[in-house]
Amino acid sequence: MYTPYIGITDFLNYDQVKKMLAVFKSNQQPGSVRKLHVGVMTSYKILHEIQTKWSKAFPSKESIASIFCSDDVYNCLHYADYDNHTCVWKDLSQAISYGGLGINALQLDMIWPDPWDISEGVKSSGKKIEVILQVGKKAIEEADDDPDVVVQWLRRYNGVIDRVLLDMSMGRGVGMNAASLLPFARAIADRLPEIGLVVAGGLGPNTIGLVESLVQEFPDISIDAQGKLRPSGSALDPIDWGFAEKYLVEAIKILK
Repeated sequence: MYTPYIGITDFLNYDQVKKMLAVFKSNQQPGSVRKLHVGVMTSYKILHEIQTKWSKAFPSKESIASIFCSDDVYNCLHYADYDNHTCVWKDLSQAISYGGLGINALQLDMIWPDPWDISEGVKSSGKKIEVILQVGKKAIEEADDDPDVVVQWLRRYNGVIDRVLLDMSMGRGVGMNAASLLPFARAIADRLPEIGLVVAGGLGPNTIGLVESLVQEFPDISIDAQGKLRPSGSALDPIDWGFAEKYLVEAIKILK
């Protein structure tokens, strides 16, 4: 069974990690095994030093390892590539290397990447890490919006991925519809119980209630937050750490 987490994505330095970890620990419920998920974004373009609108929003690839310095958190590198580039395994291996010694997981913000690329990328990196596959809006559309098809396609990743992130927002701050995610979560939990469940979509200090019905059915579910941790709702802007602190406090109240 995988350790559940409460996630924040878009850390830029270790001081931010220390601040949020202190909040997390001071509010964590007695006996809880949940961890703080420290999410750091990178992408194909950042990796290959191609100019992108995200260049100022994401940390430099050389600074990622310095963010992943705590053993008390779940250090996760989010790798975004929605353009079907070639030699994916090499890019994944290189991205993992920038995570340094502290990296615990790689999240793939990609649309149904080749399982071989994932397996080979992780193996060639020499790191023992978890892999989280984002199943977002476009991925679900390609699977005909059908939970049975999603499960069928996920079976291709047997032994390759450890968790599935159901995320229709994909960092845009769009509030999740728990009722629409529920059939997918149930299908995965029932037929692929070895895979950990994660959900995201517009979660923040004032919207954490969106996930409550999912938590009631799946108490060990993990969550992640990004866009709604700033007043603008745009992941292009820096996180408002006051927002992030309130989000953690509220999330801990319903995720034991």
